[in-house]
Amino acid sequence: MNLRKIKTRHTETHVLEGGSGPDMLFLHGAGGVTLEDPFLNALAAKYHVYAPLLPGYGASDECAEIRDMLDVTLHTWDVSEALGLKKPILAGHSMGGMIAAEMAAVAPNDVDRLCLICPAGLWLDDHPIPDLFAMLPYELPAYLFHDAVAGGKMMTAGMDFSNLDFLKAFLIQNARQMGMAGKLLFPIPERGLRERLYRIKARTLLIWGDSDKLIVPRYAQEFKKLIASCELVSIAEAGHLVPIEQTAQTVAAIGKLA
Repeated sequence: MNLRKIKTRHTETHVLEGGSGPDMLFLHGAGGVTLEDPFLNALAAKYHVYAPLLPGYGASDECAEIRDMLDVTLHTWDVSEALGLKKPILAGHSMGGMIAAEMAAVAPNDVDRLCLICPAGLWLDDHPIPDLFAMLPYELPAYLFHDAVAGGKMMTAGMDFSNLDFLKAFLIQNARQMGMAGKLLFPIPERGLRERLYRIKARTLLIWGDSDKLIVPRYAQEFKKLIASCELVSIAEAGHLVPIEQTAQTVAAIGKLA
């Protein structure tokens, strides 16, 4: 993967790009994404992947003008246009899936193929989504992974919290990211998407980890009910971070949209 910069109306956006094959616009979750991300690199073996970083993520500028769900949706369409993309496969994970679904609902004639990987965006009173913003770091693996012990090791790999410079940079970056994510996910990850999903015309693939404890599989059934042309693929031994825990199976599932 390589890093490029593009300018949109309000901000400079950094985009991770790589691979060959059909164009795919991939939208990351609240944890962000890096050049070394194994899932992105696995996708790049089959697709020409463009993964823009939301404002506040990585080296992308923070942007006060991007305030809410509609602003993020239109900003991401501006990024797609600046990249010269014409009806790419539109894919997103978690928060990124929420954005992708909004994009497909707002511009239904501009998306033919849509992949939503355990997306946020709905709320069920009988299955409330845990508040990520109230969790301490050590609590996250149990909600994000099927194997919480292995997941915790993956989340902290290469991190040296005894190094004060590293810790300071980590805390600053985390604050920037959560500030952006909070515009979409806080206090609950619901911004009226339910009322717009009927507009989606794209052939849609839902991918869900059977062990997702953050956005439980009951939400998969709700998305499937609300999107007209929708197929659900459930992946065993995978939690909310199914692209990390079951990378090969996730990439294979996306191939159904080819």
